[in-house]
Amino acid sequence: MSSSTHTYRFDRFEIRPTERAILIDGHATALGARAFDMLLTLIEHRDRVVSGKELMDAIWPGLVVEENNLRQQVSALRKILSPQVIITIPARGYRFGIALEGEATSVNGSAGLEPATHLPHDPAHPMAEGRPTIAVLPFVNMSGDPGQEYFSDGITQDIVTRLSKYHWLNVVARNTTLAYKGLTIDVRRTARDLRAHYVVAGSVRRAGTRIRVTAELIDAGTGDHKWAEQYDRELEDMFVVQDEITENVVAQLEPQIGLAERQKVARTEPTDLKAWDCYHLGVAHFFKFTAQNNLEAQRLFQKSREMDPAFGEAQAWWAYATILGMIYWDTEPARDLLDAALAATERALELDDQNAVFYMLKARVQLARREYDSALIGNEMAVSLNPTLAAAHCGLGDTLAYLGRYEEARVRFEKALELSPRDPQLWAFLTYGALAMIFKHDFETAVKWTTKASEIPNHQYWTAAHKAVALGYLGRREEARACAAQLAVENQGFTRAFAERKLFYLKQPVHLQMYLDGLTMAGVR
Repeated sequence: MSSSTHTYRFDRFEIRPTERAILIDGHATALGARAFDMLLTLIEHRDRVVSGKELMDAIWPGLVVEENNLRQQVSALRKILSPQVIITIPARGYRFGIALEGEATSVNGSAGLEPATHLPHDPAHPMAEGRPTIAVLPFVNMSGDPGQEYFSDGITQDIVTRLSKYHWLNVVARNTTLAYKGLTIDVRRTARDLRAHYVVAGSVRRAGTRIRVTAELIDAGTGDHKWAEQYDRELEDMFVVQDEITENVVAQLEPQIGLAERQKVARTEPTDLKAWDCYHLGVAHFFKFTAQNNLEAQRLFQKSREMDPAFGEAQAWWAYATILGMIYWDTEPARDLLDAALAATERALELDDQNAVFYMLKARVQLARREYDSALIGNEMAVSLNPTLAAAHCGLGDTLAYLGRYEEARVRFEKALELSPRDPQLWAFLTYGALAMIFKHDFETAVKWTTKASEIPNHQYWTAAHKAVALGYLGRREEARACAAQLAVENQGFTRAFAERKLFYLKQPVHLQMYLDGLTMAGVR
């Protein structure tokens, strides 16, 4: 057995090899010799998985023993310590899973597991700057039936897979988090070991033909719950339900993580801004949807792309902010600026040609350039690469509407609303969808959607404009004029001429004329 003389400490425990003693809060605790040898072996080889055979050779040298004896020692250790101290790696062996005093444990590659993707940072500071890392812990099967494990495992695997489609996130590999299956977990400690900024945890409970799935997002740095949801479904088709739930979970997780990241940067706003800081501050300003904040977003994105020309997100979002500045506020839709925006999105795709967001944002630029067929291809690619990206469904809905395919457009807008009901662009999903419904002559739906959008704090003046147009066509002139009056408050310079100038992206004359006529009916001059 080992001749180590080093004393090991972690949590409330102290391991003294020379005395073959384990102390809890300074008091000696009885532990069998075999269990002690196993613990010491795992500690001394804590940088990797130790196979069952290696442990048996160390604990029972020269003897042939059944593997069940090994499991008994593991059980004894877990009763005295805590379940997460000894981690079972299925079909591989065991690993010591806790950081020793004065050390930081990482499972990224060192234990022979599939590594988590992450940017380099000081391992002593797992919450250091860079793309946020997400760990999806194994969902707990609470059905009391081991035969239902495949469903909870499937939910976990699907969430990992779908989250990985958001390329601005780093997602800890499934094989790594699988080591925590069946353990009682301290979320913040587990996140620290995995070097994760956020943890997704959940459970699955089945009763008869009903299933309940809960999911929650936890900020590993603070332990705060950032989001939680419960899904109750009838099990008509197990795999359809699994797909539906994971799709909804992931579509809501990504915006919540984005919001949390923006809040962190906005709270601290370091004086020595780096490209990543500038980018997230830019996104924070972008989603406020005001003229001043849009210009600040453009400035921050531009600064980010200058600091790091290979930062694709900064390139693509600068282009989008610039396009929205043209459509809503004071950025003039000049040809050279439209060309620069397109070039920025193309640069982003050169850097990552599998990034759904980049295809979506390039398509936004192409819509502004009235290149509808190209935008259609880009949005379809975005949805294909990431079916849970709600904004891509919205963009596809816009494109289909401008091409006159209104019913298909409606389906896409409804999908965006279903996927991300708390999206920072929710008002835009509703407002853009309302414009499509105006073109479809479905004015009732247009009024319904703009009414919902108007209740969202960051909505923009086009919401009131679209509602006024729809009410005008419905012959509800008094309501239309009241809406036009509200529009004048939200944008004092809004006139028919202003609308015609800002709707430069409408290629079909019938669409533009229909809209302008609706404004006239609402009393807008």
